[in-house]
Amino acid sequence: MLNVEAFELGPLQTNAYLLTNAERTKGIVIDPGMNPKPLFKRIETMDIEAIVLTHTHFDHIGGVDELRKWKTCPVYVHDAEADWLTDPKKNGSARWPELGGPIVTEPAEYALDDGQTLELLGEKFRVFHTPGHSPGSVSLLLGDRLFCGDVLFRLSVGRTDLPGGSERELLESIHGTLFELPDDVKVYPGHGRPTTIGYEKQYNPYV
Repeated sequence: MLNVEAFELGPLQTNAYLLTNAERTKGIVIDPGMNPKPLFKRIETMDIEAIVLTHTHFDHIGGVDELRKWKTCPVYVHDAEADWLTDPKKNGSARWPELGGPIVTEPAEYALDDGQTLELLGEKFRVFHTPGHSPGSVSLLLGDRLFCGDVLFRLSVGRTDLPGGSERELLESIHGTLFELPDDVKVYPGHGRPTTIGYEKQYNPYV
């Protein structure tokens, strides 16, 4: 099973996740955010196989291009947000210039699709399309561990007031997809502490 390390990056304390093999010589990065120096220091001697994006809001993509060029690794993103990587208005970085200025990256190499099985580091990730926070939000299931971006948080949910957001779609994604998973699945969100599906079913006031 892969090791999981979290790094709180940038002004919004966005969680970037580093998943590594048992020897910690190879890894993948989920959501390399802004000001990624702590993450980059950790992976200095590693081979990075891929960058996987749960969605493309600016605080989740600030380190994408630097990491991709440094480690020569491809980027995966859902097609609904493929053009957000190249458009600061769509990824939100133009909306809050005080947080770091416009972010523009090269297009992603690969698309993520609902129901897809993604094979990385010798493991299989199940991809769920979970829109609501943004139209191309995805959640990635690895065994009993779920990386869900800004869809579901500990005792909260992702905001839906940004372009392309929908409260109805968000709740459908949570109830119709995430809450169909076993209660013991550990949730690694885009911000804040980990939680479990069962805990959120029982205690999350927003769902």
